[in-house]
Amino acid sequence: MGISMNTDLNAVMNKLNASGSSESKTSALSSKLSNLENATDAELMEACKSFESYLIETVLQKTKDALVPKDEDEENEYMKMFGDKLYEGYAKTIAESGQLGIAQKLFEAMKRDYGQAAAGLNIETKGE
Repeated sequence: MGISMNTDLNAVMNKLNASGSSESKTSALSSKLSNLENATDAELMEACKSFESYLIETVLQKTKDALVPKDEDEENEYMKMFGDKLYEGYAKTIAESGQLGIAQKLFEAMKRDYGQAAAGLNIETKGE
């Protein structure tokens, strides 16, 4: 069974978008990820880091939503106005540190898969 990284990434992006994530961030990231076959390594890594940052930001937001009572969240005016930027900054810092390694693993997988696809090889998923 063949696998397409573009299709898989688009599926993840569509799920995140459907779950109430910011549509503008999703569409911006989707456009970054749409034409990666001719991308340089730096552009590909930047797209992977953007994806990791967006994923982390979504996890942080959903965690906050699950842990902080709604009425307590509404009391803090600063968090209402700047909370999104705070979590975006946290996510970018975490992604840039490379400690989770999601971007690196995604980069390696995309390089491998695009290299095999360019060579005309059938890309198989593990365990099948």
